[in-house]
Amino acid sequence: AMPGYSSDRDRGFGAPRFGGSRGGLLSGKKFGNPGEKLTKKKWNLDELPKFEKNFYQEHPDVVRRTAQEVEQYRASKEITVKGHTCPKPLINFYEANFPANVMEVIQRQNFTEPTAIQAQGWPVALSGLDMVGVAQTGSGKTLSYLLPAIVHINHQPFLERGDGPICLVLAPTRELAQQVQQVAAEYSRACRLKSTCIYGGAPKGPQIRDLERGVEICIATPGRLIDFLEAGKTNLRRCTYLVLDEADRMLDMGFEPQIRKIVDQIRPDRQTLMWSATWPKEVRQLAEDFLKEYVHINIGALELSANHNILQIVDVCHDVEKDDKLIRLMEEIMSEKENKTIVFVETKRRCDDLTRKMRRDGWPAMGIHGDKSQQERDWVLNEFKHGKAPILIATDVASRGLGYSKRGLQRSKL
Repeated sequence: AMPGYSSDRDRGFGAPRFGGSRGGLLSGKKFGNPGEKLTKKKWNLDELPKFEKNFYQEHPDVVRRTAQEVEQYRASKEITVKGHTCPKPLINFYEANFPANVMEVIQRQNFTEPTAIQAQGWPVALSGLDMVGVAQTGSGKTLSYLLPAIVHINHQPFLERGDGPICLVLAPTRELAQQVQQVAAEYSRACRLKSTCIYGGAPKGPQIRDLERGVEICIATPGRLIDFLEAGKTNLRRCTYLVLDEADRMLDMGFEPQIRKIVDQIRPDRQTLMWSATWPKEVRQLAEDFLKEYVHINIGALELSANHNILQIVDVCHDVEKDDKLIRLMEEIMSEKENKTIVFVETKRRCDDLTRKMRRDGWPAMGIHGDKSQQERDWVLNEFKHGKAPILIATDVASRGLGYSKRGLQRSKL
């Protein structure tokens, strides 16, 4: 067997990848259930090494802030808090008392003030409390959980040989996992911590090497992490800080059984932070099961779906009219030079067909979907972000966490 692959992991063609039947003769035979080799751990908290998770000391400026000022700030930023008693928000970066090397990176990024979710999320996370953050994509949530994670790790004993990560971030897609890893790498490097990104669709070897050398922060998609846990390539015995990013999306993608298997491997007195763009009952149930006495922070309208600063136009039409309407729309949108457009389509085939058709007609379009290699997807996204190919035709794989800061992005759904 190749290094990093155990011989009993041969999936064969058509074998179910994440459980559930995919049809074909192999349905449900060997990999019927994700993580079936992982047994639920029985934890005896008295025997586990104790760990600290509350490192928060209110800055004098925060202490002086009156209840009325706090209310005014929350109202101005559309912050709603519920549940466990919630600490006051931080209005300036220095009030978080982050380590000096973290502050240097923040200053280099030229951030002027914390975003709403950071202002309210940091004191909660630094206090060691469990929390749910409901906020739209692009609200600065990645730093809301990563910077307190670094503080948490700095207060734990050093990793020893064979130890797994202290902070685990679960993300629904490799694109999001890689995005989080880019941010994590920048801040963790400054603090001499190691981080890695674990996801399917890329060679296992380098990922296994990272894990075996020891990383404090692991960002992972559920499927690949379960593979490595089952194969004994890493473990979650040291994990005391767990993040579920885009929990609603992970449930939409059918990852709930994997998430439950993974969480069963983590000590129950951990700190858990859950992030979601929406708050449906399935996500609420997950929060009830995984979190204890948590703080619920909502940014924006309470019936939150995603970004509200968007004009939505729905055009109901027949299939045969779609392509003509799209071209007319593109002519209108692309008449302004800086504009970029994402066209979402239902299937990979539609994505390829439409990309071909548009390129044939002279439009600078590129397609992205799950069958394209990771390298190609990264390249296409890069071309799009830098405006070299201002039209992106995509299936759901690109629909979240693209994190555009560029203005002038138009979207249409086909």
